[in-house]
This record gives sequence, C-alpha cells and structure tokens, in this order.
Amino acid sequence: MGKEDLLNRITVNSEVMVGKPTIRGLRITVEQISKALAGGVTVEEILEDYPELEKEDIQAALMYA
Repeated sequence: MGKEDLLNRITVNSEVMVGKPTIRGLRITVEQISKALAGGVTVEEILEDYPELEKEDIQAALMYA
C-alpha cells in the first residue's frame, strides 16, 4: 500500500469530531492514535480496543502526524 493510499484513510469533516482528522470517518482521531502510541500503548492493544481499525489505519495516522 502506497503513501497516498494510506493518507486517503484520513478524513476531515467539520461534522465529525469537530473537524479533527479522523480514521476513515470514524470517531477515532489521528490525535487519539498518536497519543496512545506515545504513551506506550502497542499497536496490538489499539487494535483490540478499536476492532473497527486496521493496522493500515494506524500506519496512516502515524504518517499523517
């Protein structure tokens, strides 16, 4: 999956999460993912906590951040 494909997973909509960048329009923000990873949460733990996410979503969030 290329960089552009990954970044296409990030969406911004003023009606979702006050316009913050989110993953595929879900109510999960790039900021949430970044803060979790910075706080020591593993990718596997994030995927367990948010089963609607895919590993590529986390890659996209990191790339976007």
